Amino acid sequence: MTIYDIANACGVSIATVSRVLNNSDKVSEKTRQKVLDVIRQQNYSPNPFARGLGLDSMRMIGLLCTDVSDAFYAKAVSLVEHELKQRGLDMMLICTGNDIQSKKKYLQFLLKKHVDAIILIGSPFREEEDNSHLAETARKVPIIAINSLLELPNIYSVLCDEAGGMELAVRKLTNAGCKNILYLYDRTNYSGQQKLQGFRAGIARAGLPHQEKLICRTSRDLPIVEETVKRMIAPSLPFDAIIGSEDQIAIGAQKALSAANLHLPVIGCNNSVLADCATPSLTSIDNRLDILCPAAVDVLAKILETGPDAAPSQTVFPAIIQYRDSFPAPPDSH
Repeated sequence: MTIYDIANACGVSIATVSRVLNNSDKVSEKTRQKVLDVIRQQNYSPNPFARGLGLDSMRMIGLLCTDVSDAFYAKAVSLVEHELKQRGLDMMLICTGNDIQSKKKYLQFLLKKHVDAIILIGSPFREEEDNSHLAETARKVPIIAINSLLELPNIYSVLCDEAGGMELAVRKLTNAGCKNILYLYDRTNYSGQQKLQGFRAGIARAGLPHQEKLICRTSRDLPIVEETVKRMIAPSLPFDAIIGSEDQIAIGAQKALSAANLHLPVIGCNNSVLADCATPSLTSIDNRLDILCPAAVDVLAKILETGPDAAPSQTVFPAIIQYRDSFPAPPDSH
């Protein structure tokens, strides 16, 4: 049960239940006993955050990501932690891995720790078949999803239009004269699907023929990506540009081109630190983590301070392209 259920069962307001939980003397003894009886009967364990930041809250936010060694997630964790600290909020970070049972386990763990809210980083927390565990968790605490769309009550998605970003990248390449763009990707989660849809839409909008042979699933492992691209280069050169769904994939492609002494436009995605470290430096679609993370914490703060209607269920930011040496900014980019 939640504090709302306790209030309904007793026929009193949420404020009255809060006063009982906080030992306020502004409650009659009869009402106090009625509330305490229901609490005991239901084995209710009050969540300090559900009562708001002004009611003896522990000011702790749960943060879940699947793998903090991933450059995207690591940057997001750092940005979120910084923003939470600025608001006097602490953070409990858990890396769940991709196993669904592990995700469910740690959601329950955070609830037992009475966190005020939960932030999810990235689209791996959106399951293709069943998200009822997230819906159930969101009945107890608000959930903020960074760069993932979860259309469930009390879940607030703050995301980048990655499909639009990918479509923009295709347009810039085709405007530069590229007609056969190789697309390399590794994941088919929500983010991966959005990028792939954006790529297909960009090809269609440019009036280019659909070439399934130029859409290739690979791995983030650099040697595997490099070998994949080398095999495609060997018999002929069926492509004149490359887009990778992740910076690491695009860098693997660059290594294959360099080994073959070829110079083609290459674009990655995520605008990670790897893009600056690559040789040549990598042009990359920026999914705006530097904006998404502060915006997500801002949404969180509004909900905790004002209530569930204080923020929209979806906040979407456009992607941009950070141009570097692998595909310098074309004249029409300004």
